[in-house]
Amino acid sequence: MEFQTEKISSELFEVGSEQRLSILLHLNEKKWSISALAKEIEATITEVHRNFGRLQKAGLILKDTDGTFFLTTRGENICNLIPSISFVLDNTKYFETHNFGMLPIKFKERIGELYEQKYVKGVVRVLEKWKQIHNNANQYIYNVLTEVPYSNDIIDIVEKKLNKNVKIKSIFSESAIIPDEREKVFKEKNFSKFLKNESLIRRMIKRVPVVILLNEKEAGVIFPSLNGEPDMSEMFYSEDTQFHEWCLDYFDHCWKESHSFQESKLNEK
Repeated sequence: MEFQTEKISSELFEVGSEQRLSILLHLNEKKWSISALAKEIEATITEVHRNFGRLQKAGLILKDTDGTFFLTTRGENICNLIPSISFVLDNTKYFETHNFGMLPIKFKERIGELYEQKYVKGVVRVLEKWKQIHNNANQYIYNVLTEVPYSNDIIDIVEKKLNKNVKIKSIFSESAIIPDEREKVFKEKNFSKFLKNESLIRRMIKRVPVVILLNEKEAGVIFPSLNGEPDMSEMFYSEDTQFHEWCLDYFDHCWKESHSFQESKLNEK
């Protein structure tokens, strides 16, 4: 894949100032006049006027008939890239030890949709969020898993939700780590009846690069550490609609790539 590096470098140079970038982001929300925006960002009219001129010359903004300025399509596209860059930069320490693994490129390109999130660190806190997402579900619980937590409190919630007709769809990695007590719990809770009425549906996929858990209004996502395995001790969580949509679309993608559930492929430990 070849890129026009000179052209890209020139474009990035034009937005390579804090004030010019601030101007673009403000114009991405609405039209502004030079004087009004100068007051908004607490800058002099002279310097804002100069930066407006540079951005206009670069083809990133245009002047309207009423004297206000607005973004061109190029300007909008530049602004659309900012959340992706910000998500990675805001979580620099995390991404020193984690990556996006084998995540399809179409989801990497949309990674900025995860910008509005809360970083959750520690196995205990992550499991608390998992319990919360299960407990808050009124319509569905979807997940893509490499490990299956079978704590009594989560299992009790799952049973309660299934009895309330909450739909649960699970996609397991073929090498998923399943606790020894899974079979016993499955029988005690009579989960087989939910399989028969399809309240509980299980599928399998060869490899899970990214773990997700979501209900109809909140979601959590777990990326892999540098060894390629999802790190269950750290998670991004959010109720933001774009974050949720990214996770739902990723689940749908995995569902299409999955195959029928095969008990024999589970790695029981």
